[in-house]
Formats: sequence, structure tokens, C-alpha cells
Amino acid sequence: MTCVILDDEPLALDLLADYCAQVPGLELKGQFDDALQGLAYLQDNPVDVVFLDIHMPRLTGVQLAQLLPQPGPRIVFTTAYDQYAVRSYELNAADYLLKPIAFERFVQTVQKLRQQLQPTAPATGAPAVTAAHSEATPTAPDAMFVKNDHRLQRVAFDDILYIEGMKEYLMIYTTTGKVLTLQSFRRVEEVLPPERFARIHKSFLVALSRIEHVERGKVQVAGRLLPIGDTYRDSFNALIKAYNLL
Repeated sequence: MTCVILDDEPLALDLLADYCAQVPGLELKGQFDDALQGLAYLQDNPVDVVFLDIHMPRLTGVQLAQLLPQPGPRIVFTTAYDQYAVRSYELNAADYLLKPIAFERFVQTVQKLRQQLQPTAPATGAPAVTAAHSEATPTAPDAMFVKNDHRLQRVAFDDILYIEGMKEYLMIYTTTGKVLTLQSFRRVEEVLPPERFARIHKSFLVALSRIEHVERGKVQVAGRLLPIGDTYRDSFNALIKAYNLL
């Protein structure tokens, strides 16, 4: 069984590489700390399994998983944030490993993968049951709560136009007004559905469905032109093509 590891944390890469070396029959084909480099490799080099960190710069693991050619490899998400569990099930991930990852838990995942990759004939007259249908899919959240003054305010994902960073604050622009919150982009990106939102600049995150047009390194949302930063340009262009917005 061949695999690839993608994680922007060197220690996490080394740990999973060491785990792979200890498991017989598991061949590590490559390890990448850059999501776009890993995506380029996987587009030309099919493997059985990808151990994929969710929170990476430029392109999240969830966004990368959606850009992989189909039929693609089995995906095992690895992250320190358990709120991504719902998203991993929605994408039919093979498993979800919460950091710090214990070796015993890693071995359990490998055994599960081997069972999934080894076809079994169903009993005569009995329909085959897949893992995707044998477990109930959790309901995905449709909103987040942010601190606003001395209260927690609900912000529906459907209402968000874009988010602007203002030092330690974020201004969330919505269809019903603006919400100022003492929050970091990193924390908000952990909560927002990555298939619906994209970071385009160190100071801006946009709802993909709210983009009116793209022109010369800028996107227009709600009549305002927002810059696309060099760091985010390649990943944003990949997302635009994936969602048929061009």
C-alpha cells in the first residue's frame, strides 16, 4: 500500500514518516510541507493513501482533497482541531486522526485502509454495504458564533460576503451589516467551510459564491475590489478553476 504525507509542520511530517517505516507493507512515496507541491505530485503519481493535514497555508487539506483527480486516493485527514471531523465525513474520508497521533491509532487506521482497499465479494443475494452508507453522516454546521462586544453573535455562512483583517480584529461583512470581532483569521478559517470560502490576501477572506468578477489581481465582492496577495494567488486560481468560475 503506497502513501504520501502532506503537512506544513516538520515534526508532524517526521513523526508520520517514522510511523510509516514501522508498518510492514506501507510504502511512503513522498512527503511534502507545501500543499501545492503535494498536489502537483499527486496529479502525476497516483498512490493508495494520502495522510493530509487540514490546516496548511495557501491551500487547506480539504480544498486540496477536492482538487485531486477522481477516482483518487483514500484520504486520511490529520489535524489538531476536532471540529473538522464533520467535514472529513462529508468528503468520505477514510479516517480522521487527531494530533498528537499515537502510533496505536495510526496502526488502526492502516488496518482499516487495508480492509477498504481489499475488495470483498458480498454474500449471494445480499447487497454490498459500503462504509459511506453504514454510518450516518453528521449534519454540517451552517453558522458560527463570534464575540461581539459582550455577547456571542451568530453569523450564518450564507450571509457572509467577505472578511477583512484589522490587526487583532476581524470585520465580517454580511448581507445584513458588519460584525467586528476580536478574533484571528486562523481561528475563523478552522470553522468556515473551506469549499465555500478562500483566503485571498493576508487581510482578506472571501465567500466564493459572492465573487462578482476577477480582474488583474483583484476580485470584486459586494462592489468592492479586494487584492489577491502573491502568497495566495496560485491556490486561489486553482480553486477558481475547480469551481468552474472561469
